[in-house]
Amino acid sequence: MKPEKAQRAPVSGVDLSAAKEMEPTAEFVTLAEGAGIEFEPGDVEKLGRYLGMLLHFNTTTNLTSVTEPAEAWRRHILDSLMLLPVLAELPENAAVMDVGSGGGLPGVPLAITNPKVRFTLLEVTGKKADFLREVVKLLKLENVRVHQERAERAGQDRGEKTATGRVNAHRESYDLVIARAVGRLNTLAELTVPFAKVGGRCALVKGEKAAEEVAEAAEALQILNAVYVDTLETPTSRIVILDKNSATPRTYPRADGEPKRAPLGAKSAKRGEGAEKEE
Repeated sequence: MKPEKAQRAPVSGVDLSAAKEMEPTAEFVTLAEGAGIEFEPGDVEKLGRYLGMLLHFNTTTNLTSVTEPAEAWRRHILDSLMLLPVLAELPENAAVMDVGSGGGLPGVPLAITNPKVRFTLLEVTGKKADFLREVVKLLKLENVRVHQERAERAGQDRGEKTATGRVNAHRESYDLVIARAVGRLNTLAELTVPFAKVGGRCALVKGEKAAEEVAEAAEALQILNAVYVDTLETPTSRIVILDKNSATPRTYPRADGEPKRAPLGAKSAKRGEGAEKEE
């Protein structure tokens, strides 16, 4: 009789099913109520399970420097949920892309609280993508898929040609594109705007220098055919809203690493003059 094989932990040697659920702090409850956030039954428990998994996995893989429970509830969960008013404007079954999802912020908390919205979590690092897949599985988030790829490549993915048109595209396929802590706005815009549908929107979580970054990104937004709409101030951050009123020129996003190395609007940036718009 052959000996049974030992079961392997699902993600990088860490059994996420053993993660302890985090109880919400009084500060989180108070701030959420103050922001007008209302939870459906089971949502807060799922958020606590997710936060427990995040901090549990963080013991072996660097996902966050914020590990103290009260700060984690405020800076991870509450900060993500500050995007809820933006999502409230979306139609049912809308598609949302979370670019550079990392440990799942802000995508996972938003998916938990918006089960009728479809989320794609884009993450290039293998260990982080594996973590996200296991979170989706354990929390039974049927409205979430994880896609492992660089934003520069996914943003040029026009899908497969079929007799009835293209399918499975990422480029210009999302009603809303979100991102948090990915980079300065003139870089981040190039990595997010191409995913938005014409008529779609980007909601980008920024810090205290949001106004400075918006001014710095003016030329980049013009190149990408994106329009700055507003900056929403929240108790935890500032959310920069961009609208996309026409197709992104084919040149963008540029090759891997280029948006960060030479941000659009900077003197060293190659602008791809004469680039055509999408059909």
